[in-house]
Amino acid sequence: MTEKDRLTEHSASSSTFMLPKEEMLEVRRKSKKIRIGIPSDKEKVEYRVPLTPQAVELLVSYGHEILIEKDAGKAASYTDEEYRTAGALVMNDRKEIFECDVVLRVSPFDESEIDMLKGHQALISNLQINAHCLDTIGKLIQKKVTNIAYEYLEDEDGSKPVVQLMSQISGSASIFLINEYMSKSRDGKGVFLGSVTGISPAELVILGSGTAAEYAARAALGMGAIVKVFDDNISSLRKLEVKLPQRIFTSVFYPKVMKKALKSADAVLGAMSVGSPPSFRVTEDMVKKMKPGSVIIDLNVSQGGCFETSRCTDLNNPSFVEHGVVHYCVPNLPAIVARTASIALSNVLIPILIAIGEIGGIDNYIKNSKSFRKGVCVYNGILTNSTLAEKFNLPYKDIDLLLAVY
Repeated sequence: MTEKDRLTEHSASSSTFMLPKEEMLEVRRKSKKIRIGIPSDKEKVEYRVPLTPQAVELLVSYGHEILIEKDAGKAASYTDEEYRTAGALVMNDRKEIFECDVVLRVSPFDESEIDMLKGHQALISNLQINAHCLDTIGKLIQKKVTNIAYEYLEDEDGSKPVVQLMSQISGSASIFLINEYMSKSRDGKGVFLGSVTGISPAELVILGSGTAAEYAARAALGMGAIVKVFDDNISSLRKLEVKLPQRIFTSVFYPKVMKKALKSADAVLGAMSVGSPPSFRVTEDMVKKMKPGSVIIDLNVSQGGCFETSRCTDLNNPSFVEHGVVHYCVPNLPAIVARTASIALSNVLIPILIAIGEIGGIDNYIKNSKSFRKGVCVYNGILTNSTLAEKFNLPYKDIDLLLAVY
């Protein structure tokens, strides 16, 4: 079996539908070559790119056309020449990119970019609910686009591949950031998040017990730190304890226990589940009582934040000090390791894009792949995401019911 055949088989199996041979033959006859546009994210202070040159080369071998804006992969250490060699068209003018059948990017689309769309296209990007306003949602609806959010995409088993991969990166990277911001090079207290003979270990409090929390706890425990994890789901806490190499302190969000833990903490990581606003927020009064020079990293800032004192920052100005506590609130934290994160994202998108072409376009893929359908926020100009609808007080329709009448 050739590499192309193997990946074709993998892309078909990644869909949630199983078809008899007769129907598979019909699907192959419907196969469609698609134009994929990748605009640069540099204006959004985003270093990741959704497709690597290797991914572009594979997609081009299937007959798809890839248009990428000049320097779109530069921050992830991919040159324009690498993309040209892979078969992409490197564009100086982004106008044509925004007219492609499918437009891929990492950051959410803003109003000016939506205005550049010709309409009736598919947009695939992060949603980042707090990055949207009523006008952007209105324009997406007006252009009758189909908007798919990475945060909501699911696998057959119900897991969210993009969320899990980026959470792994965020969790591990956050520990190195905590060490950096507690160091004197960042005007911190000069404390090391780890154990040294004869010195009490530093303490890390983690809010949440999902993938990011697991990888952060694992990295911190490896350094010898004391780790305390809080969540409102006792079952999730039990699962986390089983995964970790040693026992840790766990608790639900009892106010007295939380206050005591925050007072003694050297660092606090907000790592609640991605996809909806955090179920618990540390109050400003609790932050005031934390140690001067301690560090907060909020991985949920794009969804409202785990701390009342959080506010979105970017990689140009990632931190600020509030009540003597350093806050790091970058919503796209995985971008600090842009190349690794780009490869991870690209690995998820390759089989999806191949499958979209094989089945005859994104509408057919949405109808046949229930897991991919979970990522649809707007379908042909109709709002289908309940979280966005609630935030902006807009009507929406369930995507499954909507497809039943199409």
